[in-house]
Amino acid sequence: MYIESYGCAMNFSDSEIIASILSKVGYIQTSDITNADLIFLNTCSIRDKAEQTIRSRIKSFKNLKSKNSKLKIGVLGCMAERLKNKFLEEEKLVDLVVGPDAYKDLPELLKSVNSGERAVNVELSLEETYGDISPVRLNSNNVTAFVSIMRGCDNMCTFCVVPFTRGRERSRDPETIVQEITKLYNDGYREVTLLGQNVDSYLWYGGGPKIDFNKLSEIKKASSVNFSQLLKKVAKINSNMRIRFSTSHPKDITDEVINTISKFENICNYIHLPVQSGSSRILKLMNRGYNRDWYINRINKIREIIPNCGISHDIISSFCTESEKDHNDTLSLMEEVKFDYGYMFKYSERPNTKAARKFKDDVSENVKSRRLSEIIEKQRIHSLIKNREKVGNTYKVLVEGKSKKSNDFLYGRTTHNLVTIFPKKKFSPGDYVKIKIKDCNSATLFGESI
Repeated sequence: MYIESYGCAMNFSDSEIIASILSKVGYIQTSDITNADLIFLNTCSIRDKAEQTIRSRIKSFKNLKSKNSKLKIGVLGCMAERLKNKFLEEEKLVDLVVGPDAYKDLPELLKSVNSGERAVNVELSLEETYGDISPVRLNSNNVTAFVSIMRGCDNMCTFCVVPFTRGRERSRDPETIVQEITKLYNDGYREVTLLGQNVDSYLWYGGGPKIDFNKLSEIKKASSVNFSQLLKKVAKINSNMRIRFSTSHPKDITDEVINTISKFENICNYIHLPVQSGSSRILKLMNRGYNRDWYINRINKIREIIPNCGISHDIISSFCTESEKDHNDTLSLMEEVKFDYGYMFKYSERPNTKAARKFKDDVSENVKSRRLSEIIEKQRIHSLIKNREKVGNTYKVLVEGKSKKSNDFLYGRTTHNLVTIFPKKKFSPGDYVKIKIKDCNSATLFGESI
């Protein structure tokens, strides 16, 4: 069995769940695709480019399949759910199509495939969280790990397919999360990243799709666990276990969450807070649930409670009807906030979203490319400014492994999620090291241990 993962961290976490499910019925993981009798592509549908990458990758398997009559190819994840049965019609090399909530059915589906049939299961669930699955850690550095705490999305941003491919929000039992992280710590891991499409809207009250907290019975309210309370639970497992989380929605980063982060040294002082646009008009078209001023107020509150907190963003350039004024609003927001770093993309229309049905994708490709370049360049400048502020300071860095450029150097990350390179000396992955920052570029810090 060979698994390739694309897209967000949730997909990589899901691949570990898939590996666990199939290992229990005798499938063995291989890192050599030419030795595999089963290839899975765990896919992303967030942008058209991601889907085209998958289609190209499938075509590259033609020679492998001609050489190995036993080889079966499965397409999993968001792209599988979005295209459903149509995918088998379009991609003749594919034997199996399985959506994000149907991975427990893989053993039975593979029996059908191995008997000569093609199989599909893309049903979405209101209950499935895979909280009872102990993931097999794939490509692990044995120091950091992903832990999925919730699935799905209720926000219905007009540009996004995730609510259609991953279904309603539902949260995982907090006790299973604590158990998983405790096991990871006992196995030598020293950092976990809590994952969810909207991780900070986590709310456990006994299972099922998320509902309005005010509509819960008093008994369920009393026993419920929100994101801030979950952060406290996992931070208390061990002070040497670092906690990160992703991805946050701005409307759910409450003062309670920010205060909890500030109170625990092992909850990293870093928040990824997608803004998508600096224009209130565009944010309304996107159905983001906040405007420019509201977002900036959240940034100010974070920096008031957690001084020097690392903050990153997502920005979609050239959404439907975006004008030069709207684009300049994004640039001016970036100038006001000065993010540590970010993830920036051109708008890509996704079929069946509200934006595709109701709005016109009317910004030319040339303009999209120019605007994106301006956003990327501004972020590069800001990243360099923010990194230079770190020079001369000392930070606690968790060693994750060897530097890609030299075996004489190690790399790790600060609490702000900034990659830091420093001489190896006698340190090993999993160690915490105090590093004095000597130099930097826009992407990386360089330092010496003290």
